[in-house]
Amino acid sequence: MTSTTLNPSFVLPAVPDLRDVALSARLQQRIDQKTKPLGSLGRLETLMRQLGEIQGREQPQLESPQVVVFAGDHGLAARGVSAYPSDVTWQMVENFLAGGAAVSVLARQHGLALTVVDAGVRHDFAPRPGLQIRKIAPGTADMLAGPAMSAAQCQAALAAGAEVLRGLPGNALIFGEMGIGNTSAAALILARLSGQPIERCAGRGTGLDDAALQRKLEVLRGVLARHPGVLAPLEVLTTYGGFEIAQMVGAVLQAAAERRVILVDGFIVGAAVLVAARLRPAVLQRCVFAHQSDESGHRLMLDELGAQPLLQLGLRLGEGSGAALAWPLLESACRILAEMASFESAGVSNKDA
Repeated sequence: MTSTTLNPSFVLPAVPDLRDVALSARLQQRIDQKTKPLGSLGRLETLMRQLGEIQGREQPQLESPQVVVFAGDHGLAARGVSAYPSDVTWQMVENFLAGGAAVSVLARQHGLALTVVDAGVRHDFAPRPGLQIRKIAPGTADMLAGPAMSAAQCQAALAAGAEVLRGLPGNALIFGEMGIGNTSAAALILARLSGQPIERCAGRGTGLDDAALQRKLEVLRGVLARHPGVLAPLEVLTTYGGFEIAQMVGAVLQAAAERRVILVDGFIVGAAVLVAARLRPAVLQRCVFAHQSDESGHRLMLDELGAQPLLQLGLRLGEGSGAALAWPLLESACRILAEMASFESAGVSNKDA
């Protein structure tokens, strides 16, 4: 598969099929020879095999893991679709950088490098370590008035996300996000790409009460009516996305092209992965889905992606926190595959012996 030029600013990378029947068989044999009953480590065994398949080797290793949080504001937030004001976006970026957010704590706990990307926040940040300024514009446009972004802005965001990824070391990634109003953007993307009604795709986001949820749904129905017939993945992203979501799409595509392990967080990151997978289906072979969030549309999102999450903890924070919580499972999978004795090496009788 060759790369396809979408426009001069972004080249859609090739993401080839990873299927290798011989490698998969060797990995399964290695797993089955460990000192345990067949299949007794459950989903962890599936994870071991997937990590080996992503990396193309029988002994996968996780090197220099990265957490990248993309932040952007949304013009639709002015319509009251969130329980919080837009200023929370930039304030939370400062919190990430100061080390006070949940994902900051979890990144420190697990030794994960944290990078925050200003993809389109309505605020000017002072440069500092750990922050990348990739601002496309100070927030997207109001989708009730027109598309969230122009085609040129979408292409620039895709290119910026890919560039961020190319500049980071390692072979494993957690993507997170911050943007007041971005559950609305993710719900609209899901509704258009799945064909499901918006009522199934949109939820309470940051904690809307019943009346506010109904107002949100009314706004989102109005947005869908304003832009009928939008179905192609990049057109959906341009019309309904956020700059942080578009940059994540570019980063996911680049990570997949480089055969990095992508640990997928919740609803908004899932929307970016959904767009990326519609462009390059083999992206999903590189994705491990961390958890099912408490956002009502996330189960539908996971079904659309054919994904089985590792955890279900009732989370709805975003920012990469659910994926950071699941990270030790990936480490455990690699260590068990590398360090757990086989029946032969341990001198333990197998049931078939």
